Amino acid sequence: MSVWSDRAAGLALGVLLDAVFADPRRGHPVALFGRAASRLEKALYADARANGAGYVAVCVGAAAGAGLLAERARGPLARTALTAAATWAVLGGTTLAREGARMAAALEAGDLRAARERLPHLCGRDPSELKAPELARATVESLAENTSDAVVAPLFWGVVAGVPGLLTYRVINTLDAMVGHRSPRYERFGWAAARLDDAANYVPARLTGLITVLAAPDRRRALAVLRRDGHRHPSPNAGRCEAAFAGALDVTLGGANVYGGRVEHRPTMGDGPRPEVGDIRRAVRLTKAVSLAAAGAAVLAAWAVRRRVTSSG
Repeated sequence: MSVWSDRAAGLALGVLLDAVFADPRRGHPVALFGRAASRLEKALYADARANGAGYVAVCVGAAAGAGLLAERARGPLARTALTAAATWAVLGGTTLAREGARMAAALEAGDLRAARERLPHLCGRDPSELKAPELARATVESLAENTSDAVVAPLFWGVVAGVPGLLTYRVINTLDAMVGHRSPRYERFGWAAARLDDAANYVPARLTGLITVLAAPDRRRALAVLRRDGHRHPSPNAGRCEAAFAGALDVTLGGANVYGGRVEHRPTMGDGPRPEVGDIRRAVRLTKAVSLAAAGAAVLAAWAVRRRVTSSG
């Protein structure tokens, strides 16, 4: 078996592990990295882009180095097992769908307090004043964007670069969540993390949009909204995912979002009504469909490369 066979098998097994076990509540590798990165931030922080770039270089370099060491494992079983473990560690699709379902359950029960407490598990906007319709919109938008970040993007980089790609992508995405947002503290220090995350997600976000179109009940409508509105979002990547979801679900996304007292006005995407509570479960089903399709495509892509390498050799 070639390294591509081991990669295909490892990705498939990692997806299965995520489906069965999801993310552990304690001791998750990404959470452990986050704590280490927070300590490093305290040592390197200064209100300057150079310090932020150095911080990102150390974190990303460590992840890439660990991945390269793992790729040197001898024997197909070891390589497959390490790829599976890395895939499970970086995927978050099962947990994402569960969080969406929990939000739906809370809102369906009319429990605004519980729904507001759950929103930080999905996104960073302030839930304290949000009513059910805005909580529904926030959930649908978060499901759309995180389907790319938590599923499609790591699988894409897993196919392209194996364990180093899996680990490096997750570190880049985690650093963006930690320091890449706009705030007085991170405006300059987080610049490198934010720009690197934009680059790492450029292709996966567009793949997410296309897969969403293929999974949509009305593909023509979903594609039309994606093409018309996908570029309107201030993020170069999130808009592609949200516009595709808006078209697939026939809802309108976008509007005013509050982050720590700061209001951001996002352009609207889609032609349908504003999301309602019932649309959350539809969005969860769409997330699952896109995730499953992405997983299948990733495994098939790795296997196809293996066949091509074998035939040319």
